[in-house]
Amino acid sequence: MTLYARVRPLAFSLPAETAHGLGKRVLRGLQATGPTRVAVRSRYRYRHPALEVDLFGTRFPNPVGVAAGFDKNAEVTRALADLGFGFVEIGTVTPYPQAGNDRPRLFRLREDEAMINRMGFNGHGMERVRERLAAEERPDVPLGVNVGKMNTSDEREALEDYRRVFDRLYPFGDYFVVNVSCPNTPDEFDEDDPEHLRAIFETLEAENADDKPVLVKVGPDSPRESLYELVDIVEEFGLDGAVATNTTTSREGIASPNGDEWGGLSGKPLEDRSTDVIRALAEYTDLPIIGVGGVDSAESAYAKIRAGASLVQLYTGFVYHGPSTARRINEGLVELLDRDGFGSVEDAVGADLQ
Repeated sequence: MTLYARVRPLAFSLPAETAHGLGKRVLRGLQATGPTRVAVRSRYRYRHPALEVDLFGTRFPNPVGVAAGFDKNAEVTRALADLGFGFVEIGTVTPYPQAGNDRPRLFRLREDEAMINRMGFNGHGMERVRERLAAEERPDVPLGVNVGKMNTSDEREALEDYRRVFDRLYPFGDYFVVNVSCPNTPDEFDEDDPEHLRAIFETLEAENADDKPVLVKVGPDSPRESLYELVDIVEEFGLDGAVATNTTTSREGIASPNGDEWGGLSGKPLEDRSTDVIRALAEYTDLPIIGVGGVDSAESAYAKIRAGASLVQLYTGFVYHGPSTARRINEGLVELLDRDGFGSVEDAVGADLQ
């Protein structure tokens, strides 16, 4: 039994958001000194040439990253890199500090190995995030920045929100993600409206002087026609990829008592649904895809890669399986690649497509 397996019952006896805050405090302690960082890296990092992925003009040491939502305010990026993750995506970052929805707003669904969140884009705002990124050492893995809007913004104000965050954090991101598919923010207007999406992408295109990669995060519940229309717009503006998927509002097959809480569902129940979206996207477009939803093992990561994802991300799987998650997945991926005769992760991307 791992140390985390012994500690997890205690952590899970606390409210989910309280436990998350305590976990981040531990991670900040781990990244505070050189000796602790060396110790963490030696225990949890796993490097192998087959895991390296060249994408978006940068090299990812492995394809397993931390999804947006875990480290909203860029507080523990170095610790996450030391734990063996191949990249870290911060955010969603908004222009100004935002309280988000009322607590409780984060719920564990233990029987389903899932979580429901309705955080509502809570965070410190772009200026504090920028100050932190400027003052602290960067992680030695690629850093993604997930950008969003204020909950009170109307359609016109939202465009300025995206522009402000993109502009202020531009020097620090290796890639950027536009989050227009979150189910936990107020429906002030239709964020999926094609003309609104065109306006967002046109606005960011005008700010993107160094042609940094810009991706869009898609939801798992949209009809295929809407998904393909979004891809057409993304390609029209020369964006660089998609993150698939956000959380779901579906509660199909959920057994946990907290299953009736409103918000976005993540974790194991989302696995097949998100993989189906990845496959549909990969069959429709050549755009790179970051797959997220239910990743908690080498097998679940590999399924998304074979369905068309070049990289994968997790959050809920990390909560349930602890600090060794990235190493365990990466070691398993090398075994699966070798079993199937692939020389690298890149060779396996889309292997299951027709």
